[in-house]
Amino acid sequence: MTTQRNPWHALGALVVGFFMILLDMTIVAVANPAIMTDLHTDITKVIWVTSAYLLTYAVPLLVTGRLGDRYGPKNIYLIGLAVFTAASLWCGLSGSVEMLIAARAVQGLGAALMTPQTMAVITRTFPPDKRGAAMGLWGGVAGLATLVGPILGGVLVDWQGWNWIFYINVPIGIIAFALAVWLVPALETHEHKFDMVGVALSAIGMFLLVFGIQEGNAHDWGAWIWGMIVAGLVVLALFVVNQARNTGEPLVPLSLFRDRNFALSSVAIAAMGAAVTAFMVPAYFYLEAVREFSPTRSALVFAPMAIVTGLTAPLIGKISDRMPPRILPTIGFVLFAASIFGIAALMTPHSSIPLILLVAAVAGLSNSCIWAPLASTATRNLPIHQAGAGAGVYNTTRQVGSVLGSAAISALISARMAAQGLGGGNQMSEGGAGMGKIPEFVLDEFSTALGQAMLLPAAILLIGVIASALFIGAKTKPTDTPADGKVPADVGR
Repeated sequence: MTTQRNPWHALGALVVGFFMILLDMTIVAVANPAIMTDLHTDITKVIWVTSAYLLTYAVPLLVTGRLGDRYGPKNIYLIGLAVFTAASLWCGLSGSVEMLIAARAVQGLGAALMTPQTMAVITRTFPPDKRGAAMGLWGGVAGLATLVGPILGGVLVDWQGWNWIFYINVPIGIIAFALAVWLVPALETHEHKFDMVGVALSAIGMFLLVFGIQEGNAHDWGAWIWGMIVAGLVVLALFVVNQARNTGEPLVPLSLFRDRNFALSSVAIAAMGAAVTAFMVPAYFYLEAVREFSPTRSALVFAPMAIVTGLTAPLIGKISDRMPPRILPTIGFVLFAASIFGIAALMTPHSSIPLILLVAAVAGLSNSCIWAPLASTATRNLPIHQAGAGAGVYNTTRQVGSVLGSAAISALISARMAAQGLGGGNQMSEGGAGMGKIPEFVLDEFSTALGQAMLLPAAILLIGVIASALFIGAKTKPTDTPADGKVPADVGR
């Protein structure tokens, strides 16, 4: 006898792990000064703790979605969760910044295995008319995790030290594993070939580009740095050519981009990923170094973002199905860009913290209008057999944006420090010694440099405004998902 499983139960189990891996994209931001001091490193290396995670998270996403199609989303999700949880323990035990960077790279690989499976399960188990509400939960979790990360990180750093931002993942990972084994159904699998040439080209191209951008200022933008950046762009161009000529199963089926909304959603989510990641770094260096706030107090300044997102995301997810796809994301990107421009203007040594809190609340509302509606718009017209590939490409573009945002903000902060006469940012380098207390006579220059760097994520969000404004109305809804949203428990067994 075939029993039925409610897809909401499966989604609830999956988002526990999804929340955890997205938390780790931003939880490190508030711990950067503590890591710098404890591991005797500098700002470039400490940002690699985030960039290494984002890079090994982004590149494999192109193939891990296919792995889910081939071997089952549940199986690949569980493998990724085990890798992520074990790597989290390794991160916490790291005694050097080099070891921490290596552990974060493995952690990113685990996250890459998990992420596409959550989106693919939604696409394959929810009917189109209920997918917006499901994406509301998924998108709300995505937005909330990126905002809660620094708050939780601040509390853990003040309570037990930076190591605990990673130790906390171990019990959560075990619980998430048990829930997924219990509640997530085994879905039908499909035979796939894997484009290893495409994997190699995308990995090499992304590494060269990110390394060149992030390390450029530390090496005075020498010829070899520019050579790496150009080589990265050339290799990525070869990757696109390879995908266009691939007559088998390319990593990125370019046919996906014939759907205008999918293509524009991918551009918009890349901008969102870059902006959120780039926003966190100068914001928390400002609060901890210029305003001398503790990690917890610094994180609480942006608590209104997380609170408002958490309260409004489910509601906005429900109403997004009944509105033209361009309206909510466009409003969201405009509000978020305005919020970050506002925060940049307020980054002075004596600005009003209550005013920053108010602007952060507006930013929280804007996030609710972006995450869920974008995800729903991206996947709404995809055929079921492309669910894994579509989820992989969509999540990859977000992660590519994130890793480029992380690399770019590192280079920009160092450049703006140098422009303000701070010696290339040596107040933030030299073993982290500069993070104890910034001398009074350079506070204005220091905060000005950070405020100028904050203009980068604000400007990036304008790309999202343009992409969202170009969305078109939904096409005829696909009907190859169960009409009642129920999935047989024994499907694919």
